[in-house]
Amino acid sequence: MGKMQEGYIMKLFDSHCHLDDTVYDPDIDSVLQRAKQSDVHAMMIAGINLATSVKAVSLANAHHEIFASVGFHPHDASTCRESALRELIDLTKNPRVRAWGEIGLDFNRMYSPQSDQEKWLIRQIEIADELALPVIFHERETHGRLIEILKTDHRLAGNGVIHCFSGNQSELLLYLEMGYCIGITGIVTIHSRGEELRKLTRLIPVDRLLIETDAPYLTPSPEKNHHRRNEPAFVRSVLFKLAEIRNEDPDVLAKTIWDNTCRLYRIKV
Repeated sequence: MGKMQEGYIMKLFDSHCHLDDTVYDPDIDSVLQRAKQSDVHAMMIAGINLATSVKAVSLANAHHEIFASVGFHPHDASTCRESALRELIDLTKNPRVRAWGEIGLDFNRMYSPQSDQEKWLIRQIEIADELALPVIFHERETHGRLIEILKTDHRLAGNGVIHCFSGNQSELLLYLEMGYCIGITGIVTIHSRGEELRKLTRLIPVDRLLIETDAPYLTPSPEKNHHRRNEPAFVRSVLFKLAEIRNEDPDVLAKTIWDNTCRLYRIKV
């Protein structure tokens, strides 16, 4: 297990957050300052519909440490239209947009019918492939259906991340076999809820690991004892828990995950 050279400065990349959420409107500058103080030097805001994607790009234009992704979340699939996707395609011309997503399937809450979710997921994968953009995938309780669609419809297979991984071992191994990165959230720090995830994270090759907050959701421990709202600064707790689980040096792991994220999103920072 290697050690970083003396003078190394840790750099963390929150690979998935929602700083476009209105809960950050009153204090976004303070949120970004706390992120910097916690060694978080880059953040990816994942859009979930047209309005949030527009706001994500606006924030990325205003803050050098923020990047943006555009797309329609499965919860919003029933409101997706070709006209809106054309507007998202226009947004990708902005160099601050580095990915397409958050897109996918969610059969847990079913805010949109399965038919709408699948139709617009496949359409958005097609667009992302045409634009050669990496994809941020959402999956919840789809019992292998997302994997089936990825196998048949993602032409640039592996060009993406399975955000907030919450599946089983066989699903994890299939995602890895197809070449995808795996995003780990604060769930990994939660005593009971994260027990299975902690076991599975040991199976992920280090060059496929990403860390994320999904802020303002999924606040990690110990921050969840004091804060209801998650924020990018807290991704540090995810990094240190992963280092503990995998018996790796935190500085070395942080450097690898930073490089993984920049490689996926094709970012030079």
